[in-house]
Amino acid sequence: MEENGLNSNFIHDIIDEELAEGVNTRVQTRFPPEPNSYLHIGHAKAICINFATAEKYNGVCNLRLDDTNPTKEDAEYVEAIKSDIEWLGFHAANVYYASSYFDFIYECAIKLIENGKAYVDDLTADEIREYRGTLTEPGKNSPYRDRSVEENLRLFKEMTNGVYADGEKVLRAKIDMASPNMNMRDPVIYRILHVSHHQTGDKWCVYPMYDFAHPLSDAKEGVTYSLCSLEFENHRPLYDWFIKEIGFKEPPRQIEFARLNLTKCLTSKRKNIILMKNGLVTGWDDPRLATICGMRRRGYPAKALRAFIEKVGVSKAYSTVDYGLLEACVRDELNANAPRTLAVLEPLKVIIDNYPENQTETIEVERHPDHPEMGTSKLTFAKEIYIEKGDFMKEPPKKYFRMFPGNEVRLKGAYFLTCTGFEEDENGNVTCLYCTYDPATKGGDSPDGRKVKGTIHWAGPDSVKAEVRLYGQLFDNENPGALSDEELCAAVLPDSLTVVKNALVEPAAAACAAGTAWQFVRSGYFCVDPDSTPERPVFNRTVQLNSSYKPK
Repeated sequence: MEENGLNSNFIHDIIDEELAEGVNTRVQTRFPPEPNSYLHIGHAKAICINFATAEKYNGVCNLRLDDTNPTKEDAEYVEAIKSDIEWLGFHAANVYYASSYFDFIYECAIKLIENGKAYVDDLTADEIREYRGTLTEPGKNSPYRDRSVEENLRLFKEMTNGVYADGEKVLRAKIDMASPNMNMRDPVIYRILHVSHHQTGDKWCVYPMYDFAHPLSDAKEGVTYSLCSLEFENHRPLYDWFIKEIGFKEPPRQIEFARLNLTKCLTSKRKNIILMKNGLVTGWDDPRLATICGMRRRGYPAKALRAFIEKVGVSKAYSTVDYGLLEACVRDELNANAPRTLAVLEPLKVIIDNYPENQTETIEVERHPDHPEMGTSKLTFAKEIYIEKGDFMKEPPKKYFRMFPGNEVRLKGAYFLTCTGFEEDENGNVTCLYCTYDPATKGGDSPDGRKVKGTIHWAGPDSVKAEVRLYGQLFDNENPGALSDEELCAAVLPDSLTVVKNALVEPAAAACAAGTAWQFVRSGYFCVDPDSTPERPVFNRTVQLNSSYKPK
């Protein structure tokens, strides 16, 4: 059963049970990204789960920017995250920052020290790693683990006052160096960073670690269900430990779900930057990337992304989803709602010998068979028109029903046209067709009942020249994220982008705002790119149509 955009799932089963038993009386979730990058398709799943869960139970979902690492964060990413969430159709009840809780989190650290549950350590990062042990061997205590409460309070205050350099000291929780869970082996909870913060400026030179700030922020906000991806499952005991030691009486419950893995898809921030630095993609919103802003620019509808995530479902089972399922959802949404237009990507001039000189007429083609309210395309028909270069062959194979010498085809919405000849250049490329038309077939039907098997699209003399960017898959490799940097760059498909400079589009389509979606009849689904101008419109191919003709 579908409710508020998500099918019934194990998370909702848990919530239903706890609400029925009175464990909780309300539902509050949050989406807590670190503002150190642009969001990708995996984040879209987390967004949908958290926001739609809150919607289902008439609860609250906040956006909380987990800005605990100022060396990697930027206000640019904050605004991009907000924009992506709004575009997906969700609205945060409140927008918070982990940095807003820095005073509170600092007080919690002091409380741990006073309770003998945290200590200042002088070991280096490498030494801490060495002392931690392995999955099969327990760690060993730091020589600084048994410092007195008074000494730890003094040292932590000195850390806060800027007495020490970056990395010179850290504050660690005192838990269990022999724990089978590596996360419980005295994790670092504060480190020194003499870096200005995009929210707090230079107020702090010590910053909390994610594993410390995250559960305390959840509890401080009143989150009841902390929904996160499965890689945080081993962090849950630490999440619960911090909340218990600080003394929250109504602790949030962490529930993990399987993250979204897509074939032929790259979500790594570092590796996306490698592609940018090598000029293989243009930026975070490159339509070939799996970033939300990239998919938006490509023309993927927000409803299609939400439908895709719903189809994938919510479970704990690890799986990899074929990228084709996402494209199918995009195609279904655009097929249902995108208006149609005739556009010729590679124009071939056609001269209709028996059409009157200096005459023009208006041909109307419906925008959408299921949406009459969309109206019609009003196309100018004249003695000279244009068809797709690929719709003509001098010597066609069998079962080829498009244009060739002596063959009659239907121009969509217009007339029957018969090819009588063609011109070539010195290289044998066809440059112009000569045809005749049947005036009695206006609208695409013959009064004598003769059948024409081929229907092709066309462009009139008032069409506007446009740039069309034909985007395809960036990789053919099933898991490009597993490649080395060198292998990754080599794996980028050379035909993942083809730019067509002199396509012809209907004037009304050329004048549309960025993001407007169209179906170019017989060619695919396209949208207006932000680079577009009235003088030079630019369209991006969103997804191809399924073609019934597959040449050998």
